[in-house]
Order: sequence, then C-alpha cells, then structure tokens
Amino acid sequence: MKIIGIDPGSVVTGVGVIESINGVFKVLDYDALLMSSKTPMPVRLKTIYDFCTKKINLFKPDQLALETAFFGKNIQSTLKLGQVRGVIMVASMNSGVDVFEYSPREIKKSVTGNGSSNKYTVQTYIKNILSIKVNKILNDSSDALAISLCHHYNGNNKVIYSAKAKKTNWKEFIEKNPDKIYRRQT
Repeated sequence: MKIIGIDPGSVVTGVGVIESINGVFKVLDYDALLMSSKTPMPVRLKTIYDFCTKKINLFKPDQLALETAFFGKNIQSTLKLGQVRGVIMVASMNSGVDVFEYSPREIKKSVTGNGSSNKYTVQTYIKNILSIKVNKILNDSSDALAISLCHHYNGNNKVIYSAKAKKTNWKEFIEKNPDKIYRRQT
C-alpha cells in the first residue's frame, strides 16, 4: 500500500510518501514546499494545491493522511491552516484518493511511543524506522513521513472523506425522497 502523508503549513508544507509491502517500508519520496510569508495567501493556496496534486499524480498513493488542525492562540494562523488543509483535501478528492486525519499527539505516539515527543525525537525515530541515511532532513518532511507511518500503524479507522463513495444526483434524491419535495399547488 502507498500512503502519502502531508504536514500542512501556509509557509512550509511537508510531504512524505511510503510504500509498505509485506510489512517492509520503502520511502518513495520526502519533500517540502517552501514559500514566503509575504506571498499573498491565494497564491500560496494555489501553489500548495498544485504541489500536492503533482505528488499525488506522480506517486499514485492509495490513501492520503493529514495532520489535523492545531488550535493555537493566534486565530489568523488557525484560519490559514484550515484553508491549507481544505486545499489539500480538494487535491486528494479530485485525484480519487481517500483522506484520513490524525492529531499531532496521535502521530508522535504511534511513531515514538510518546505523544509529547519533540521534533528531534520524531525525526530520529523516522530515520531509524525508514532507514534514512541522510543527516539533514527538514522537520516538515520528517513530520510528513511520521504522518504516513501513523496511518499505516492505525489502519483505516480515521477516514474523513472517501473519494470513492457513490455520488448521487438531484434526480436520484427526488426519486428516493418524494416526501421531502415541496410541490406548489396550482
């Protein structure tokens, strides 16, 4: 199974793609999109959408795992993060890939055994678990790989949107729910 993990950010968005074959992990990619905070938000959102779509199309993952929104003291940061997460979800849905989400605490705990681990500890575990020999890896990239691993360890119990769900249309809805349709008397 191929899993793409994404660590959303309005300035840095990390991506990590792993494949698990019979319990053996293979790192297909880890990367980070770096942008300037001075770039207008709509431009950054489009850039994130294009970056995620490119990665999804390139690696054709079976599932996408995403870190849930972090609720900090700064409401502007929280709103921007929500927009970034929405763009990533749309990129995934448009590509037909199911979306799953995990809290930062769940991710850390599944990788290190401790939900309060710091970024250095998470990165150390990621390098060991995935046999990454590179000394320097961006935190956002290692976090994205941690999100992928977390999803692998936790299975399919966190789906928030299934891109493969059966779609319905208005005609089907009306046929199935005639009692919910208001008909004007003439």
